[in-house]
Amino acid sequence: MTAGIFDRAQSAVRYIREKEPRPIDVAVVLGSGLGNFAETLVERQIIPYEEIPDFVRSTVEGHSGRLVIGRLPESSLVAAVMQGRFHYYEGYSMEEVTLPIRTFGGLGVKRLVLTNAAGGVNANFRPGDFMLISDHINMMLTSPLRGQHDHRLGARFPDLSEVYSREYRQLAQEVAAEVGLQLHAGVYMALQGPNYESPAEIRMIRLLGADAIGMSTVPEAIVGCQMGMKILGVSLITNAAAGVIDEPINHEEVLTMGQRVSGEFTRFLSGFLQRIVIGGAGR
Repeated sequence: MTAGIFDRAQSAVRYIREKEPRPIDVAVVLGSGLGNFAETLVERQIIPYEEIPDFVRSTVEGHSGRLVIGRLPESSLVAAVMQGRFHYYEGYSMEEVTLPIRTFGGLGVKRLVLTNAAGGVNANFRPGDFMLISDHINMMLTSPLRGQHDHRLGARFPDLSEVYSREYRQLAQEVAAEVGLQLHAGVYMALQGPNYESPAEIRMIRLLGADAIGMSTVPEAIVGCQMGMKILGVSLITNAAAGVIDEPINHEEVLTMGQRVSGEFTRFLSGFLQRIVIGGAGR
């Protein structure tokens, strides 16, 4: 009989604890092109995903496929950072996609930062801008909570009225102003992918109320919410969505933009995490 998702997460927890016994204060998932933040941590423990029980492999270019646990410089905060994530479009199940979040919950993590590379639907967004996710629209046509319920994972019907913490969004805006980062706010829509959307689809998506679009994040946010985590979501706008401007879209463009803004993103994220420690937010 196949082990349930709770037991699989606990197996991963035990393995990670053997490698890294320090309590983890925050988990961070880094999207395409944004993996450099993990390199700034000190006293690092690096664990390739394939070593962690039941973790799958990240097959997308720009996703290093490893868990980096380390301390923020000049801080006592210990972060678990995913350099790359698992996507539904890679052929993995929603349980596999969200197993890392279940594992973080099992490790006692109550703070979660989710980042992604996204296409800009809002015509006011420009490549290189960042968007705080104020809410999301799940157009992946499934939920990571679908199936037999295990009460140890959280509520069967979790409330999603504030998936992305207002407190964290306010802190993020303050830090962005301090480091000079342009930070919009808006609604993120997730689709299955892996193809980019057509211009007609983007017109529909705009009518539905989305400001940015991508192929990740929402399943992780739903699971994190179910497990009682406080969540910050940030999208890097790497390109204008199809039809917003008359230019083709490609994955290389996404990676290039991530590398271009990695320095300012790292300063912002480090400042945000420092603010959590100083203020005790999310404890």
